[in-house]
Amino acid sequence: MSEPIKLIVGLGNPGKEYEATRHNAGFWWVDELARMHSANFKADSKFHGLVAKTNLHGHEVHLLKPQTFMNVSGRAVGALAQFYKFVPAQILVVHDELDLPPGSAKLKLGGGHGGHNGLKDIIAHLGSKDFWRLRIGVGHPGDRAEVVNYVLNAPRKEEQGLIDEASQRAQDVAALIIEGKLEAAMLKLHSN
Repeated sequence: MSEPIKLIVGLGNPGKEYEATRHNAGFWWVDELARMHSANFKADSKFHGLVAKTNLHGHEVHLLKPQTFMNVSGRAVGALAQFYKFVPAQILVVHDELDLPPGSAKLKLGGGHGGHNGLKDIIAHLGSKDFWRLRIGVGHPGDRAEVVNYVLNAPRKEEQGLIDEASQRAQDVAALIIEGKLEAAMLKLHSN
């Protein structure tokens, strides 16, 4: 069994104009988790983000939505992790994943940043790659030059439906994730 998860970070960009964009898939997932457990986010300037502290499946968990913009998300994650003395293995970062198609969600420990600037900044601030990631597939535009434009736009209707389905499957294993039963969560999530 792994360590229970103490901090769940949803990645995205603040502001109305970014709400529906692919890059905000992490925000969507954490918002849904908070909604299901009646957790309320409050702005906390010392953590550069919106924070909710809640009891999920018998464990105290902090939810964080950095309000720094994606590429400097590490400042928020690093500040909260340092303050509460969370180690990387107790942190789950939920983010959009270009290398997975819409309708796919994968859980993994460690690894590189795969060109994801939010992850890159978190790795730099934590000084470690060894945190958990929940990767929500948003697909790839096919051309590297199109990536920025692609992630900063909303998914097409049918893609949004697939992303929502995958996110829901990941919500279904949230209890296992939080309890530290990440291998069981992976097995269940990846067998779909």
